[in-house]
Amino acid sequence: MTQPCPPDPHADLPDRLDDPRAWIAILAQYRTPSNWRSTWEIVVTAVPLLALWALAWWSVGINPALAVALSVLNGAFLVRLFMIQHDCGHAAFFSSRRLSNWVGRAIGVLTLTPYDAWRRVHAEHHADTGNLDRRGMGDIRTLTVDEYRSLSPLGRLGYRLYRHPVVMFGIGPFVLFFISNRVPVGLMRNGARYWISAMGTNAAIATLAAGIWYLGGGAVLAFVFLPTLLVASSIGVWLFFVQHQFEETSWNHNADWQVHDAALHGSSHYVLPGILRWFTANIGVHHVHHLQARIPFYRLPEVLRDHPQLADAQRLTLRESFACARKHLWDETTRRLVPFAAVRAA
Repeated sequence: MTQPCPPDPHADLPDRLDDPRAWIAILAQYRTPSNWRSTWEIVVTAVPLLALWALAWWSVGINPALAVALSVLNGAFLVRLFMIQHDCGHAAFFSSRRLSNWVGRAIGVLTLTPYDAWRRVHAEHHADTGNLDRRGMGDIRTLTVDEYRSLSPLGRLGYRLYRHPVVMFGIGPFVLFFISNRVPVGLMRNGARYWISAMGTNAAIATLAAGIWYLGGGAVLAFVFLPTLLVASSIGVWLFFVQHQFEETSWNHNADWQVHDAALHGSSHYVLPGILRWFTANIGVHHVHHLQARIPFYRLPEVLRDHPQLADAQRLTLRESFACARKHLWDETTRRLVPFAAVRAA
């Protein structure tokens, strides 16, 4: 006699991705962080970062080019440290929100990011992502085809320059992390805490820079710390870009917009090689992150393992991602991000 099949523990899970809200309760099961694991992740990130900085500092007097090379490599560890700060901002890293906040603030000195101000801006990004009527804070500027056509020639030139890769991934990250982060202009009316966050971080950065100058001189700042920060900031902007600026992303006007739909369908699953997944702290699993932001980064692979539907959604490989840099405008007719050339062809 044939034995009955045991019940499938995942039988009640959504088998399609057309109802993102159904995943919220499921993904909530992965939100609990391990304080020991989180501490370990900080150790294996911060210790190599500081060791490479020390080695590069020592190399300055021997070969400045070697110091720069080591510092550029160290940019990958600083990116990972920023991703830990990112999880702290979502209260996803430690079971204690207060501990997460203070760890995030400390890391913000090394990443040139005022933690409380950044957390507010980033929360707005999560709340409004994919909403054409609420673009602005925390987003990369994206125009629709019709909006671009309505611009003056000078306005079009300005937008094209803004979206140019040299500006977007070279000049832009410098302006963002070295200049814009120093004063929370967009948050000045939202309370003194954001001003205190920025000014406190600025004071700590100035103290650190003065100490480095005193102990090692300007060469250490120029050949060790500056290259690390520039590389890390460019990588960070690139990651943020490809996670929302891919061809089949999702944008809607407010009447048709729904936050969970935008979270899932407007965020990519950036499928990176293993070593890059480690350095980027699984931030490529961005569609899951937007659906449930309080999942610690080291638990995101569990989600993909347990739910192949999510593993197969919104996949964007490293090779495919480079084409994203050529997509600049949202076409409301085809519902695709398109290049400037598509406008000229039309």
